[in-house]
Amino acid sequence: MFTEHTLDSAPAASRRSMESTVKHLGHLPPAVARLASSPHLLDGFLKLSAMFEQTTLDPVAREVVVMTVAARNECRVCVAMHTGKLRSLGADAELITALREREPLLDERLEAVRQFTLEVLRTAGAVGDDELRAFLAHGHTEQNALEVVMGIGTYTMSTFANRLVRA
Repeated sequence: MFTEHTLDSAPAASRRSMESTVKHLGHLPPAVARLASSPHLLDGFLKLSAMFEQTTLDPVAREVVVMTVAARNECRVCVAMHTGKLRSLGADAELITALREREPLLDERLEAVRQFTLEVLRTAGAVGDDELRAFLAHGHTEQNALEVVMGIGTYTMSTFANRLVRA
């Protein structure tokens, strides 16, 4: 139903974001081509995603947040894309499989990120003191806790939009 835009067919306001994506990835993913129907959503997601990449969470921990949201929201395209990202980061197959299958992670520090992400989602941010302390006890910071919220917001938008456009 949603148009898979090209650089020529996309709304003019989406073209800059699309060109930036092609430059960054070397191609235009179908999800981006479909999200281009809304320049504001596309630009907002790409900006938030880039900002999330600059947080103090380490790259694998960020991907744990993303994959937890993507698997929970059943966004196949996000799970596939971020599986590739985890592989490029050198993540082991067991970690990737566990995230894809929504199973506990062997790495306690990363499992704390996964559990905290799920708790933020479950409680709509009203995480209890015990759950917050459990997250912090694994070497994470208050800043990291807020960065998890940022990742959840960014990738909830992405997963919902990707599912809507059937990316």
